[in-house]
Amino acid sequence: MTKQLPNLKLTSDILPERVLVCGDPGRAKMIADLLDNPVQLAQNREYHTYSGSWNGKQVAVVSHGVGAPGAAVCFEELIMGGVQSIIRVGTAGSYQKEVTPGSLVVSTAAVSCDGLTKQIVPPGFPAVADRKVVEALSNAAGKNIPVKEGITLTLDAFYSGVLEFPHQLYKKAGVLAVDMENSALFVIAALKGVQAGAILAIDGYADAELRDEYNPHNDLVSNAVEAEMKIALDAITAL
Repeated sequence: MTKQLPNLKLTSDILPERVLVCGDPGRAKMIADLLDNPVQLAQNREYHTYSGSWNGKQVAVVSHGVGAPGAAVCFEELIMGGVQSIIRVGTAGSYQKEVTPGSLVVSTAAVSCDGLTKQIVPPGFPAVADRKVVEALSNAAGKNIPVKEGITLTLDAFYSGVLEFPHQLYKKAGVLAVDMENSALFVIAALKGVQAGAILAIDGYADAELRDEYNPHNDLVSNAVEAEMKIALDAITAL
């Protein structure tokens, strides 16, 4: 039976089972432009949806905006619409010196420091990427484009207030990078029984000392985003 997806302004019958998601509607359009026979399916708020084919398989691309709550609406409705595999094509701030701006990280799991997951699962529920998606992303990158696999962290706040961010704590724990949506994707996918993973282009350092130098609009980051888009497309069509 066809389902209405009210926030995406879509119906389930036009959605393929494989979807890439990203925060930026502009990036969604960039990914769509790589597809064969791309078409825009819908546009509502931050949710811009496209479809086309890659490696002979139908794929959709949907933007979800910034932050876990709005992104979770997107993830939930995609799954309601019959989507079986979701890969997030995102950006993140590095916690580790060797994870430099312009590099790529495949998230194997996320530390849930967001508010959204605390309202849908009990404390301690793991936010883990699907192992087949992690493997597909790493295989798609191959030897020519090095990617680092590891744990990332999801945080709601981008700019600090009077409370300190937990950056130094998780840096010591070996967490690679921080984003704003991965834990929501991994938890919702686990609850609904679908595959999910994420690849992230590092657009700067999250350390407070280096924060003033943050400028994601440069060739290093642009090249990393371009690389991760193609890796994600190859990975999701290989699942």
